Amino acid sequence: MRLKPKKRLGQNFLKDKNIQRKIIRSCALSGEDIVLEIGAGLGDLTNQLALAAKDVYALEIDRNLIPELEKNTTSLANCRVIKADILEFDINKFIRENKITQKIKVIANIPYYISSPIIERLIQYRAGISKIFLTVQKEFGRRVAASPGGKEYGSFSCFSQYYLKPKILFEIKKNSFFPAPKVDSCFLSLEVREKPAVQVEDEEKFFKLLRAAFNQRRKTLRNSLEGIVEPESLKEFLDSAGIDVNARPEMFSLSQFADLSNSVALIKKS
Repeated sequence: MRLKPKKRLGQNFLKDKNIQRKIIRSCALSGEDIVLEIGAGLGDLTNQLALAAKDVYALEIDRNLIPELEKNTTSLANCRVIKADILEFDINKFIRENKITQKIKVIANIPYYISSPIIERLIQYRAGISKIFLTVQKEFGRRVAASPGGKEYGSFSCFSQYYLKPKILFEIKKNSFFPAPKVDSCFLSLEVREKPAVQVEDEEKFFKLLRAAFNQRRKTLRNSLEGIVEPESLKEFLDSAGIDVNARPEMFSLSQFADLSNSVALIKKS
């Protein structure tokens, strides 16, 4: 059966069998692993996951694909198809209802336009997840895994790395998909940290500073935080840390942003 990918759902089916096998090898699954697959599509990867893992739960939002997905996985005793949208799917409830007593692994080929919301959603349920593997747009993957000092490094890099350990495992050419997207992809590994990468006294304040710092990248950190942080408090922090007052936000490490958040006073709004 030939099903046409839906543009509105951002569907690009991974057709390259070599890349499918490479994904399975990179996940290094064992017979004890429980996998939640997001965007199972027609089940090509699902079948291989089921051969490598203990149990596979294949999530698919497209109701037109569900019959074919169920047909293609019907012989797999350890695979269950679930019609659901990951952005509305309650992973904690799923874990409870299926009496899962270990942390799961998440594997997904996700639409580019919802990559950030999906990572944010998975971070929300991180307590029940050990590792996340995602096929994403190459440039997006570089943003998530970026180090300070580069143009890809930004607030989402810091947000992701606060909770996760990102690593780009390999790149995937656009012609590996049907239909071929306009850009190349990469396979991204996101290991969930047991605890955040840095210690902050107030997470809400920490993320507020991050968003403000990178809101206008051309500005210095001092100018980016104008109206948010007390000027004297910021100057005192920069002086004590030996940081140039004209330093730009992309030069700050996650640890320095944590120190900044813990040290400076926010301007109280009347």
